[in-house]
Formats: sequence, C-alpha cells, structure tokens
Amino acid sequence: MPPTATSPARSVASVPPQPGPAAPKARDPFFDNAKYLAIVLVVLGHAWEPLTHTSRAAMALYLTVYTFHMPAFVLISGYFSRGFDLSPPKVKRLITSVLVPYLIFQVAFVEFQHLFDKDSDPDPFTLLEPWYLNWFLAALFVWRLTTPLWKAIRWPVPVAFAIAVMAAMTREVGSEFDLMRVMQFLPFFVIGLRLEPRHFALLRRRWVRIAAVPLFVCAAATAYGLAPRLDSGWFYRNSSVQGLHEPLWTAPVMVLALSLCAAALTVGFLAWVPRRRTWFTVLGTGTMYGFLLHGFVIKLSRWREWYDLYSWIRGPLGEVLVSVLAVALVTVLCTAPVRRAFRWVVEPRMDWAFRGPANAPKDAGRSASAAPRTSPRESEGPARPGA
Repeated sequence: MPPTATSPARSVASVPPQPGPAAPKARDPFFDNAKYLAIVLVVLGHAWEPLTHTSRAAMALYLTVYTFHMPAFVLISGYFSRGFDLSPPKVKRLITSVLVPYLIFQVAFVEFQHLFDKDSDPDPFTLLEPWYLNWFLAALFVWRLTTPLWKAIRWPVPVAFAIAVMAAMTREVGSEFDLMRVMQFLPFFVIGLRLEPRHFALLRRRWVRIAAVPLFVCAAATAYGLAPRLDSGWFYRNSSVQGLHEPLWTAPVMVLALSLCAAALTVGFLAWVPRRRTWFTVLGTGTMYGFLLHGFVIKLSRWREWYDLYSWIRGPLGEVLVSVLAVALVTVLCTAPVRRAFRWVVEPRMDWAFRGPANAPKDAGRSASAAPRTSPRESEGPARPGA
C-alpha cells in the first residue's frame, strides 16, 4: 500500500461531522399577543360604529381606538416584513398569503353583498378597487413589494411622511388599490421596517407602562370632548383634506398630529401587551382569519339592521353586549378549527403553481437510496405565513 493511502475507516473518521438542520426559531409570544389584541380592537371599532350615532361615550371610545389600532397593526406588519426581498420563496409567500386571498375575498365580498344587501344596488365587481376590508391586503401587497426601496434609501421615514402629506393634499388620488390609505398609512409600515428587537425591549420599562395609563385616560377624555364636532373621516385615512371640506394647510398639520397621537397610543398599547404565553397567544397566529371573516358578520348586521331590533341595544347595556359579542366573534374566528376550515382561501399552499428549485435533480424518479437527503423543513418548502 502506498504511504499516502488511508484505510476506509480512517477516511470516514477524518471527515468532520456535518451539522444537522437548525432548530426552528421559537415564536415570540409578545407579537402573537399584540396581534390578537390589535385585531380585537379592529373588530370592536367596527362593532361600535352604529352606536356612535346615539352615544357620545361610544363615539369617544371609537375615536380613541381608531387613532391607533390600524397604525399598530400596520407597524407590526412592517416589522415582520423586514426580511422581504424579491427572491422566489419570498415572492411565492407574498402571492399565496396576500395576492391570492385578495382575489378570493374580492369575489366573496361582492357576491355576499349581492345575496344579502337587497336595499341598495350591488357594487360592480372589479379587481382594482378593494371592497371593504380588502383594502388592507391591497396595501400590504404594495408595501411589501416596495420594501427593498425603503431599505435602500437613506431617510425612509421622512420620505414616507412626505408622501402621506402629499396624498392628503391631493384632491384625486384614485380608488385603485385604495391608494389614499396605502400612502397615508405608509409611514407606520416604514417605521416597522426600521424597528429592531431592542426597540421593543424598551417597552418593558416600568415607567412606560405606568405612563400609558394616564395617556389613554387623557386620549379618551379628549375624544369625548371633541366627539360632537370632530369628523371621524380623519381617522380612516382614505380622504384628502378637500374631501373633508378642510383648507389645504390642514393636511400636514393633521397628518403629523394624528401620527404623533397614533405613535404615542401604540407605544402605550404595546407596553401593556403580555410578554409571556397566555390563553390567547395561539390566537395571534390566526389574526388574518379574524380580520377577513368578521367583515361578513359586520356587513350583515348593517344590512339586516340588527342594531335597531330593540331600543336597549343602543343604550349602555347594549353597548356592553355588543362589545362582548364582538370579542367572542373574533376570538372564535382565530381558533384552530376555523383556520383549518378556511385555510384554503386565507393561506392556500399552491405549490402546483410555482417552479421547483433550480437545482432540482432531473431524474426525480430514481431510488430513494440514490436521492440526496433533505431535512424535513427543506422538504416542506417555505414556512407558512401563519407558522
């Protein structure tokens, strides 16, 4: 045997052990808790809206919640979009978790209106004008597509605010993809892109939580005082100042003022979100189900005039009952059985619609002993959006 030869056993032993597949990173319960509580506020706001016509207290709570609930939701969406790029796996997830549900629910919402809203002319079907809650999917699609841009420029947050102000000053933006909302909520998405875990760690400080209590009390009291004369259209972010019959100079003032209020209340809200696992932590993984599906119940309550069935519904007892039912509704819609039933429309896999990996072996039918080994996570493809 030549001096340089080695035995098979020694050759195998000299090869360093290959590391196994990395363990999946554990979910942070804080963000699942925050998403669940944020979607509860979204549904409460929609459930309270009919009560605001007859109750000043309901209007005050409504305005307080509408000041920050969608900014908080958008900010969290931006935070979890930090890793988005135009790579095929990320584009696939964007299509299956945002674009395809948008198309499905655009059809579903319009057909639902045709079936149950008998007192008004049905809206024509269009892919470009989001119907009701679908505006958020349209906005999320646009925001994520532009994520590489916001990660590349030097001053993304000031630029995003400049776009929001210019949108508020523009008489006609167009209803395609609800661009007015896309641009006016854009700063919160970009802020989310810029945040890091250390920023959320600051919320653990005791003084932040203590300060959040008088902050919300002051916000509710201010909303109660302004309720009779403040146009709630400011909080929807879907109109220009001309559409709200206000002078042009109010655009930068109100955009910045509402954004500061939204930022302060979002900080106060997140400061009180539990950081440990709770009974509703797992529900935070299904908030998109609660968001999209509750719209059918909300619209049906308007078309069938449920709030006018009994006079007491618009009184204090009715307001409490409506609030309890709203929380129960969104909680059920985020549970595992509902997610399993509607996963095919909210989180479709659609592996059949995409090309496989570029380096996939051509002779895929060869025996298992000759095929390259893959870890379970590699064989499953990209992680699900709600995983």
